[in-house]
Amino acid sequence: MHGPGSSGWLLVALCAATGAYCLLRMRSGVEEQRRAAGGEALMGFGMAAMAVPAAVFTPPAWAWPLWAVVFGAAGLHALWAARASARHLHHVVGAGAMVYMAVVMAAAPRGAHHGAAGTPALTAALLLYFTAYVLVTGARLVPVAAVAGGPGTGPGAGSGTRWGDRPELARACRLSMGIAMVAMLMMM
Repeated sequence: MHGPGSSGWLLVALCAATGAYCLLRMRSGVEEQRRAAGGEALMGFGMAAMAVPAAVFTPPAWAWPLWAVVFGAAGLHALWAARASARHLHHVVGAGAMVYMAVVMAAAPRGAHHGAAGTPALTAALLLYFTAYVLVTGARLVPVAAVAGGPGTGPGAGSGTRWGDRPELARACRLSMGIAMVAMLMMM
């Protein structure tokens, strides 16, 4: 969060690009994918805004409580959606992490946005969760040798799937946000 120069800008670029791709995924014909993509777009753009280097822009004091409210509402929405699918629990944890970071930043002295101290145990727990999430999601992206003659192995395989509906792209999107979350938590 408000990391030093080049690493902060890399986080901004990664999160903004991920948020933009998630906005495009909201055009999907699959309702569940549209819903997930909306939450992920909010998360991507929120993380991009939080990662802007403090030397360039220091948000006003009222911005951090506003972020906490926005991501608190997103977390409640994800918790409500988790009734139908446990996949939404990750969104609850992500929104909770964003609320936590916003609260820590609100409590930090003005201008001390890099290395603001939160609760070490909570920061460590979130770091462990997101590190495990990144490793599991990354492992799911590793291609598995396709069985010869199986579905998706012939010429033109996947040509009927729109690029915004491809599950591997959605996983890559989630992986990049997980990596960014690890980096942001490490800066706390």
